[in-house]
Amino acid sequence: MNDDEGPLISVIVPTYNYAHLLPRALDSILVQWAPWVELIVVDDGSTDETAPLLASYAASNDGLLVIDQPNAGAAAARNRGLRQARGRYALLLDADDELLPDALQTLRATVARHPEAGTVLGAQISVHPDGRERIRLPTRVPSASPLQLSERYLLQKRIAISHGCSLFRRDLLLQRPYPERLRGGEDVPVFVHMLISAPVVTTAAVLARIHKHHDSLRHDRGDEEARAETMVDEVFAGLPAECQSLRRRYAAQRYLSLFRAAVQSDDRLAAKRFYGAAWHLHRVQALRWTYLRKAIRLWFR
Repeated sequence: MNDDEGPLISVIVPTYNYAHLLPRALDSILVQWAPWVELIVVDDGSTDETAPLLASYAASNDGLLVIDQPNAGAAAARNRGLRQARGRYALLLDADDELLPDALQTLRATVARHPEAGTVLGAQISVHPDGRERIRLPTRVPSASPLQLSERYLLQKRIAISHGCSLFRRDLLLQRPYPERLRGGEDVPVFVHMLISAPVVTTAAVLARIHKHHDSLRHDRGDEEARAETMVDEVFAGLPAECQSLRRRYAAQRYLSLFRAAVQSDDRLAAKRFYGAAWHLHRVQALRWTYLRKAIRLWFR
């Protein structure tokens, strides 16, 4: 592409109180910056040293755009960056992760070979808190109906998508913005939309180091049932009519996730209630052995 056509790839980094890790992410992008790359950092109301850090980076890097907003959550930060971006494609990198050298060039070459792609999935290095590292290759996404793809992703867990090692066509992301009323799991409705909207291609190239950490939201059980119901609403609000038959089964799966968390917390009353709700919604889903055996132990121990 010609430079005067604007950027091809917009890298968007939402950040909140990650001043201690943000340089690692920014340096991993800037070291491979090119005229066809755009870098946008959305500071989601940080109260640490993020603001002066970004001011320093912006002063020495003309290609960096910094956007400040009051704290509104990761979904709102991603949406703000996507609206401001100019690239045909967007890569959303979490502030505690990092791109590998040549990741952007690899993605540029991939979309040049596959201009029909709406999503490119690459490999990643998962870095665990104890220092263990593991390379995870992308799962191949077959040509299939929206119903089949939704089932594979939402229920069978046979398709994995992660920020940082995925490239998305920006116009498709703008069609289905990240749901801002969700604080946690807000990527699920967006990812399933991307799967069914355009072809998905994969590359075995390792694009990013994804640093795993304990997600506090997963351990916050306040309003968990309401959040699960909101997740179901958001996922199916963006799916076509042919996929709506999966709604009760997916709702059952969300209750089974609540059941598992309650079992781990030794909250037997909540666990029984959540499993009962899943059973009522979709018995086949509730009979999956990984959950059924926990339910048997719960009722008969």
